[in-house]
Amino acid sequence: MYIQSGLYLEWKKERINKKNMSIKKIGWLVVVLFITTMATAQTSKLADLVSELEADTKALNHTYIIQESQEYYQRFSSFYELWMKKIAAIDFNALKQQEKVDYILLKNLVNKEVYYLNQEYTAFKEVSDVSKFTNDIFPFINQRRRGKKPNSKELAQLLQDALNSIETDMESSKSKPFKDWQTADKASNVVLSFQKGLEEAYNFYYSYDPDFTWWVKQPYVKLNEKLTVYINFLKNNYLQTSIKDDGSGIIGKPIGENALNESLALEFIPYSPKDLIRTAEEQFVWCKNEMIKASLELGFGEDWKAALKHVKNSYVPPGEQPEAIMDLYVNSVKFIEDRDLISLPDLAKETWGMNMMTPERQKVNPFFTGGRDISISYPTLDMDHDDKMMSMRGNNPNFSFPTVQHELLPGHNLQFFMTSRHKSYRRSFSTPFWVEGWPLYWEINLWNKDFPQSPEQKLGMLFWRIHRCARIIFSLKFHLGEMTPQECITLLIDDVGHEYANAEAEVRRSFTTNYPPLYQLAYMIGGLQFYALKNEMLKKGWSEKRFHDMVMEEGSMPVELLRSLIQNIPLNKNYKTNWKFSTDFD
Repeated sequence: MYIQSGLYLEWKKERINKKNMSIKKIGWLVVVLFITTMATAQTSKLADLVSELEADTKALNHTYIIQESQEYYQRFSSFYELWMKKIAAIDFNALKQQEKVDYILLKNLVNKEVYYLNQEYTAFKEVSDVSKFTNDIFPFINQRRRGKKPNSKELAQLLQDALNSIETDMESSKSKPFKDWQTADKASNVVLSFQKGLEEAYNFYYSYDPDFTWWVKQPYVKLNEKLTVYINFLKNNYLQTSIKDDGSGIIGKPIGENALNESLALEFIPYSPKDLIRTAEEQFVWCKNEMIKASLELGFGEDWKAALKHVKNSYVPPGEQPEAIMDLYVNSVKFIEDRDLISLPDLAKETWGMNMMTPERQKVNPFFTGGRDISISYPTLDMDHDDKMMSMRGNNPNFSFPTVQHELLPGHNLQFFMTSRHKSYRRSFSTPFWVEGWPLYWEINLWNKDFPQSPEQKLGMLFWRIHRCARIIFSLKFHLGEMTPQECITLLIDDVGHEYANAEAEVRRSFTTNYPPLYQLAYMIGGLQFYALKNEMLKKGWSEKRFHDMVMEEGSMPVELLRSLIQNIPLNKNYKTNWKFSTDFD
């Protein structure tokens, strides 16, 4: 029996080992198949084309560095014309749904680039005469790309001729100012672009080529000085009836209703600016009513501003903000994971970081921001007392309560994490309605799940909700010519509850940085798109977690195209926006 038992045990051990090996082989096979499938998806024909377009664009921008020039505009016009032919040659009907969506996104991306290029080209042609003095110098800059040795003596004369030409042009232009400051600004940028291109070419030869240095140094230095004078002259040479500054010191460029409509269509938003303003105003009223409810809970009656002031004064002492943010993050993640709302990879939770904002950056971003890391906005030693207090009040824990998840998980940090790992080529289709709409959606979603427990936390969430409504109103009305920057500041102070410095920074951020005109409205509108789509999928039997994970796995794109993808909606090669999504967030 013992022998039999020993033999049996050896036989059983061998069977177990073989079984484990088989399991391992199957496991590895599954992994390999998964990786292969993912690789196939990533390297599809459309994905390769997207990557090619991105690489080609970077290559051309690297070569044609004087972007305000006839050469640049003509080269990119022919470039996009070629790409439209490439896209048109694709057999759309032979594509799978994923590829059909990529086709529409790629075509829209090129159309978007063409539209904005033509806008800038039209503006350039209106002022191109200011750069006629550059015509004879351009061959030198172009030939520098291939290192051709210049005729330094001739070049020195050309630079001197250009200097004389500028002096003549400045004198004649004094009696012919530009129609408005926007046109004058474009003209100055044309000359500035040339100045930078000439500087790059000059530095390539200077000191390395003794003949070039001997002949060209003095004429170049004098011309460069004159170019700076000319740029400043052009920038201010416009009819004084054109109002540039309303007293706020904030200079923006309203684009007008037609451009707004075109931009909305290119972002797959089938609503007019007036429709969106009306929606924002309705949501504004909802927020205000909820703020009054929270104010009543705190004993301030209907004086929601007094209640808000109470909340602002809940700030933490200097030096304690990072730990306060960490506590909020832990609470937010626990709330989400306890309800199994979305997959949060362990590595994503492990690899985010913190940094502190400089005082200079806080002038434009008065509140903490995030992405791969969280940037904490809080007073520094050298800030004025009033600025310190505004920063502390504006970044109190109750205001930060709903925005930690916006900036980190499952907001911006998770977006960066997932788009780097799933269909990464779709980052070329990035839109603020996806980038900012997704974290804003979570603010809406968590509110509806009773994430805020205290009236202070409710006011903190509502402050940001009404702030995003105000963004829609003031940004669209500014671009429609119905509000000035100062009026935008006043709206944020009187109707949202911002302190002046923070309101001014918000408006400055909206109109004087590189944010596109639709960026500020994209928070709430994108959030409403995600919320509407989530509700549609729940009605189809999906769980919230399945929907949330799918959004992150499919990558960045307009929400309407995400809807078409996951609902397998029939598409055509000339697809236009048509999804009239719900704008309710109750």
